[in-house]
Amino acid sequence: MNINKNDTAVVVIDPQNDVLSEKGVSWDLVGESVKDNKTVENIERVFKAAKQGNFEVFISPHYYYPTDYNWKFAGTLEQMMLGVKEFVRSGPLSLDGFLGSGADWLDRYKPFIEDGKTIVVSPHKVYGPQSNDLVLQLRKRNLSKVILLGMLANLCVEAHLRDLIEQGFEVLIVKDATAAPRHPDLGDGYKAALINFGYVANAVLSTDNVVATMLL
Repeated sequence: MNINKNDTAVVVIDPQNDVLSEKGVSWDLVGESVKDNKTVENIERVFKAAKQGNFEVFISPHYYYPTDYNWKFAGTLEQMMLGVKEFVRSGPLSLDGFLGSGADWLDRYKPFIEDGKTIVVSPHKVYGPQSNDLVLQLRKRNLSKVILLGMLANLCVEAHLRDLIEQGFEVLIVKDATAAPRHPDLGDGYKAALINFGYVANAVLSTDNVVATMLL
């Protein structure tokens, strides 16, 4: 997969406090994986390389509004996320309570996300981008390749990967700029994700390799 700024986008999924901060509501599930992979640091390294190399950067965030809590059914992890009020916001047209909340970006990422150039697409609601405008925004810029990273590896990242592949994009996964839950009954989501990344993605590389290629 040939990476270049003319046709390759960087897409960061859920760079938010609830899954990347020790104060986040999901830290007990994902913290060990985040620390082992140096996920927080590696996401930042890709942000820096993207800005230095003039790549277009997209954020695909995860938000839940009060109306979403009226859903009549949900999958296993959806129930957990809704139960702990992960990524909760007061409403789609309000930023009340957003600053510093679990739905907010990590502070160290804000200079990259809030620079007036990064595209923050509408939120995805379950795992994949089918419910947001990521694909539209990519196509409107004639971007056909994606460097994909963020949270969570076996859920939102894998779901974005699969949909983008089906939509005709080439996708590279940054394997240590993501992490996943470790659950005593459900298992290690990161190990499961790595297997599927290898089968589905066009390339699976480390942050070191991706950053070096972006800065060539």
